[in-house]
Amino acid sequence: MAKLYFKYGAMGSSKSAQALITKFNYEEKGMTVWLIKPATDTRDGYNIVKSRIGLVSEADIITDSDDIFEMFSNIKENRNADVVIADECQFFTSEHIDQLRNIVDTYNVPVLCFGLRTDFRTKLFVGSRRLFELADSISEIKTICQCGKKAIVNARLNDAGIAITHGSKILLGGNDTYVAMCHKCWKKSISESKPYIENPAHHITDITLKN
Repeated sequence: MAKLYFKYGAMGSSKSAQALITKFNYEEKGMTVWLIKPATDTRDGYNIVKSRIGLVSEADIITDSDDIFEMFSNIKENRNADVVIADECQFFTSEHIDQLRNIVDTYNVPVLCFGLRTDFRTKLFVGSRRLFELADSISEIKTICQCGKKAIVNARLNDAGIAITHGSKILLGGNDTYVAMCHKCWKKSISESKPYIENPAHHITDITLKN
């Protein structure tokens, strides 16, 4: 039976690379993959999924008002689709995750979701929370802090390279803006932080971390 999978990790854990490698593995076996991503993630192009190691593929964009189940149903009517792979799934709405769950239950098609668990304040993203509630299989893609311990925090850095805990929830950025840390190193970096007011020009809408 098909399952809904949630594969999560901190930034730098190669989530997008894993998503694209999984896509390649399915396609190598002659299967058709529907690759999707939320419209929020525009770092590498509106309809592009790209990993830090250079893997890249076009993807269909999902906006907040889209019904993923309806979109998939239309695809099934016109061409085959053996599996759904979703990148940056933390930016999906709760309704989107319910729709992905419905694809698994209705069409017996596996859905693999890759994304972050928490934001830079260590709070669950909406899409991630719903996946924890609904996924059949949940697994962590691990990466390490600079101290060598497992990284679990997606720390947002100020211009001085110190972790901060204020600002808009979503701010797109890469290694110059975010770094994966263990909780101990994150708390230490916060304690070293001085009063810092972000430049309003930096207030985009919310984060995605480089995978």
